[in-house]
Amino acid sequence: MSGFTSRVVALVGGSHLFNHAYLLLLAPAFPFLADAFAVSTAALGLAVGLAAGVVTLLQLPLGYVSDTYSRRLVLFGSLAVGSLGAGILAVAPTYEWLLVGQVVVGVGVAGHHPAHYPMLSAATAEARRGRAYSVHGFTGALGLAAPFSVVPAAYYLGYDWRVAFGVVAVAGGLYTVACVLALRPVPRSVTHPPDPQPLPSLRGVGAGDLTATVTGAGRGLRAEARSLVGAPPVFLLSLLWFTNSVAAWGVKTYTPTLLTGYGLSPADASVASSAMLGVGALVLLGGGYLTDRVGSLPVMTVGYVALVAVAFTLASGLLPLVAAVAVVLSLSSTIDVSRPARSKLTDAASARDDIGKNFALMTVGISAGGAVAPPVFGYVVDAFGPRVAFYAVAVVGGVTLALTLAVRRTGLGMPTPSGVPGD
Repeated sequence: MSGFTSRVVALVGGSHLFNHAYLLLLAPAFPFLADAFAVSTAALGLAVGLAAGVVTLLQLPLGYVSDTYSRRLVLFGSLAVGSLGAGILAVAPTYEWLLVGQVVVGVGVAGHHPAHYPMLSAATAEARRGRAYSVHGFTGALGLAAPFSVVPAAYYLGYDWRVAFGVVAVAGGLYTVACVLALRPVPRSVTHPPDPQPLPSLRGVGAGDLTATVTGAGRGLRAEARSLVGAPPVFLLSLLWFTNSVAAWGVKTYTPTLLTGYGLSPADASVASSAMLGVGALVLLGGGYLTDRVGSLPVMTVGYVALVAVAFTLASGLLPLVAAVAVVLSLSSTIDVSRPARSKLTDAASARDDIGKNFALMTVGISAGGAVAPPVFGYVVDAFGPRVAFYAVAVVGGVTLALTLAVRRTGLGMPTPSGVPGD
């Protein structure tokens, strides 16, 4: 990669890091938040799921803005509002304010995928797109790992979760400003859709205009739903991204809880989970290379088979502590290795003028999984224990494997390893 391509991949990657850090900011602080606000694990899981629910609701509208007006606008708005939400979490005086912060985080994070994927696709040659998506996924995985490092680090240094959240919020705000400046030289063919429309003016807008806008949006959403059902690969990929997300959120939110059941302290369990996500990030980079070399579907198939096996082994409770920690280090990798492959398949199923909306649909799947998994798995953990929750993760991994085989039957991603439409 060279020139503005490297710049776009780097800037979008940094945005991915911060947006993912905001999404998972609460998870490593669960024991401390439960004490501070006198709430259950399920209530904290609901807070995590609330942000993901907001992201789900805003995906298609922001995909429309990205494909119609400006990818750059959506990118900057996502970073700025997400940083604000993290700041609210840092100063939240009550559980209710924690929920408010999560809603703001959700509004911010909702824009990152609808802006990221079209910009990466426009800036990168098709033959190298799998690797660009792997860099994107790598930085996102680092973002998920970041809270699991920052929160324990704050406690080891004598501070608390509020300081940790505040550090993330301030760093995100500074990155927003840096990204605005660094993206200026990038061509409009990357930062805007092929035929961008001028942003509508709010001046002189009346009730009739608003009614017409709402009616038109409703027609557009119905048309999108019909086209989704009429396009089997896109429909199956949406379901696959959803089940993948359910498994991933179960793993990333409750692995610390599982490890405390094996005998680790909460802080040490968070450090081990951070290491797990870091290993996953490195494996993800290799997943992009493999995707470009051998194709998306083989990478996905192997990854999901491994997910079922590893989750089932951890849920069995038969491992000694040292072995359990060692196996946990590989757990996130089973999901992360296939991220570039899923992205490249989605790219392959998209025309150039609908790529933002299609990736928005995939992110609906990701976000819906993030809305469902934390509270549901949190209830299972409270009622039956973390081992039962990880048996459920293994089952969800099996469903995702079945959907991968169904995508294979549509013929998507089959022709060649490196030049195919991909992801």
